[in-house]
Amino acid sequence: MKNEALAPLVQTIPYFRFLGVELEVREGRRVAVMKFAPHLIGNPTIPALHGGTLGALLESVALLECFATTESTTLPKTVTLTVDYLRSGKAQDVFATAKVVKAGRRITTLHCTAWQDDERTPIAMATVVLKVS
Repeated sequence: MKNEALAPLVQTIPYFRFLGVELEVREGRRVAVMKFAPHLIGNPTIPALHGGTLGALLESVALLECFATTESTTLPKTVTLTVDYLRSGKAQDVFATAKVVKAGRRITTLHCTAWQDDERTPIAMATVVLKVS
């Protein structure tokens, strides 16, 4: 039931809409897609995506994955977000997934990966710790 509720939920969150985040299911797993838009560019010379948008995408996919895989009826709250930027994001769509590493009664830790052309070549990775209520 939660899976069906996630896509409409994404559309109710203004920041997700601003980023152009959509949720898809591919090969049985949730994949967040941040559709490219010019306002996401941080360095117009290259052009490269702003790092904050990549961090926000990784946090978003972690929130959605945690919500989908726990008993929580509300979105979790971010405790910590650590992002490793591996290469510049090009002016194109970005994909991201999250995997629960440990789910406790109140705290859930996830590892997230963002990529563009090839999932085996990530552009950013994150560890996200969330408080579940």
